[in-house]
Amino acid sequence: MRPGERARFRCDAKHVVLYPMVSKSLRNIAAGKDPLEGQQHCCSMAQLHSHCSLGYPDLDELQKNPQPLIFDIELLKVEPPGSYQQDPWAMTDEEKLQAVPQIHKEGNELYRQGKVQEAAAKYYDAIACLKNLQMKEQPGSPDWIELDQKITPLLLNYCQCKLQCEEYYEVLDHCSSILNKYEDNVKAYFKRAKAHAAVWNVAEAQADFAKVLALDPSLRPVVSKQLKSLEARLREKDAEDKIRFKGIFSQ
Repeated sequence: MRPGERARFRCDAKHVVLYPMVSKSLRNIAAGKDPLEGQQHCCSMAQLHSHCSLGYPDLDELQKNPQPLIFDIELLKVEPPGSYQQDPWAMTDEEKLQAVPQIHKEGNELYRQGKVQEAAAKYYDAIACLKNLQMKEQPGSPDWIELDQKITPLLLNYCQCKLQCEEYYEVLDHCSSILNKYEDNVKAYFKRAKAHAAVWNVAEAQADFAKVLALDPSLRPVVSKQLKSLEARLREKDAEDKIRFKGIFSQ
């Protein structure tokens, strides 16, 4: 094939029995999610026969009733070896493990330059590499835990980017997942507290800030500044609400 050419392939059902799971992974990649999100810790054939929902009606139906598939493929361009950065999902296990420190470093540099969205994408790629490896380990095993401990600082960096992008609910989800496993993670409590404060979960924010102080009293000046900022925002909000409601009741 040459760039711009298209080819059509027909695959019998016996050759595409695992395609629904592959398609879900590709859809996750296109949506910026972990390619292995939602997969169970078992072999591919076990997943196939379990018929658990993949989150897409068309893929669920294809999983239950495999059908021949026709693939239309268009060659967009040809890139010589070494001229592009390989996507994490396409790497071997060894390549993923070797790539993580470099991707982490690139994310840190982008963050220092103020390119927060780009930094978040780098941290996400590094997390995806490790998550992919972790899926192949028994949860709770030493290798699984070792990988998880490498994922945690990357996920906290990712949450810092999301805080700056004002994507607070994603921060709440990720920090809570960290704290479910590591109850003494001060950074996770602090970032979750800031996210709670941003979405007006006042009691939750105060509780998380209190936990930060209990774990690391040296952070009192930083926490006090955050609490004062929250109190000031609350006063502003109360004043705005009084004006708004006064106008409603006067009509």
